[in-house]
Amino acid sequence: MEIFQTEFMQRALIAAVLVGITAPAIGIYLVQRRQALMGDGIGHIAMTGVGLGFLLNSSPVWMATLVSIVGAVTMELIRAYGKTRGDIALAMLFYGGMAGGVLLINLSDTGSNANLSSYLFGSLSTVSDSDVTAICLLAAFVVLVTVGLRKQLFAVSQDEEFARVTGLPVRALNLLIAVTAAVTVTVAMRVVGLLLVSALMVVPVAAAQQITRSFKVTFVLSVVIGTAVTLSGTITSYYQDVPPGATIVLLAIGVFVVLTALATPLARRRARAVAAADATCTADVPAARRPADEVTV
Repeated sequence: MEIFQTEFMQRALIAAVLVGITAPAIGIYLVQRRQALMGDGIGHIAMTGVGLGFLLNSSPVWMATLVSIVGAVTMELIRAYGKTRGDIALAMLFYGGMAGGVLLINLSDTGSNANLSSYLFGSLSTVSDSDVTAICLLAAFVVLVTVGLRKQLFAVSQDEEFARVTGLPVRALNLLIAVTAAVTVTVAMRVVGLLLVSALMVVPVAAAQQITRSFKVTFVLSVVIGTAVTLSGTITSYYQDVPPGATIVLLAIGVFVVLTALATPLARRRARAVAAADATCTADVPAARRPADEVTV
């Protein structure tokens, strides 16, 4: 096929697969922690890293990774220790990150608003060999953390107090989740874009939750959905000449809508089956053994 013969599309497809795996892999923990918009905030902060990379003539991906990690750790510390003004501090952090990125990239000799746009919304043609190398290394870190420490991260995401009682290093695990989310944002920014990466971290997880019950099945299905929509969106953007990030996100939302529509009648059928089973069990109990309020005179 023609799409596999061009070098830039080969790089883009590799990046798309890695993004499809890593974004839902960390996104499921953010959803459990009710921090679905954390990726969006990190994306704003990463803009400063991109601008700093152009200003210093270094890799924007690696520079964005460093700045995002610092920002994510700061966000986690504000969440843990911030009082009534914590939301104001976060807002200034997010807006400052966006403003810093625009300012720095315009101060550089090699950067422009056009360069920044490719990082904000994703661009297939600008994915370089060095970007693919960085994305592979960062994606390996994300997979290692989210799969290797899944039990610990799940415990912290579900109930911090219980995890602390069981002896888990809650503070360290919370910081690790924040750092992993920051790394994921920089992994995805070349394909989906900094402004849309949060959707890919959340929507596949939300879609999988419509038809699954266990954490393990939800994790696997969300990764499958994420990989499917990133590949489909990348291929569609190549043939139809549409923005890859927007296409991928809209496909993910479409999957969510379809699974939600399928889950509604299944949930009703399951509820009726449970009610019928309860009624059958009650009917099988002798009247003398039933509670007094269930015995008819």
